[in-house]
Amino acid sequence: DKPISTSETKSPGFFSFLSYWKQASKQFKLLVAGLLAFTLFNSSDAFLLLSIKSKGFSDSYMIGIYIFYNLIYALLSFPVGILADKFGLARTLITGLFVFAVVYSFMGFASYTWHFIVLFALYALYAASTEGISKALISNIAAKDRTATAIGFYTSFASIFTMLASSLAGLMWYAFGMKTMFLVSGAGVAVVVAYLAVVHGIVFQRKNA
Repeated sequence: DKPISTSETKSPGFFSFLSYWKQASKQFKLLVAGLLAFTLFNSSDAFLLLSIKSKGFSDSYMIGIYIFYNLIYALLSFPVGILADKFGLARTLITGLFVFAVVYSFMGFASYTWHFIVLFALYALYAASTEGISKALISNIAAKDRTATAIGFYTSFASIFTMLASSLAGLMWYAFGMKTMFLVSGAGVAVVVAYLAVVHGIVFQRKNA
């Protein structure tokens, strides 16, 4: 008979995933730092819809624009994914974030129907260029046996930062107005784009980057 082991296997603690940061590669840290910085400027889509309402448009128009956005997003996701495989995940991600910065920089000044149609179409392009691609890039960078942990680490902090971003955006809207909130978000993401472009040039020059 085999001897019965009396030692107990320790279960990982609830916050044990935090230790992954110490073990993560330099590439992962640089990428996730940029993505989380972006998340701090990426408030809820509700603010985009509120910008439509603030211009006096009806609820029906606002809902119609949001349906339009989701339709364009669905149509673009597949072709953008193909382009990302061809031209690089990091380049596609950076392009998508640049589009986000453009949309937010102009959203506070939109007044006419065609303004919102163009901006929400561009916003759909941003979403198609970043939603799944950011996680795919993390998967490529993380060690193969820690991929789920790496994505879980990023997703956990992204959720917290998104909540903070929406709270800060609401305070800024209330204190300084809609235009200032959108301009600050656009400018902040522009800085993140510049950071990721430098990081890509220095660190991510690799296959599928």
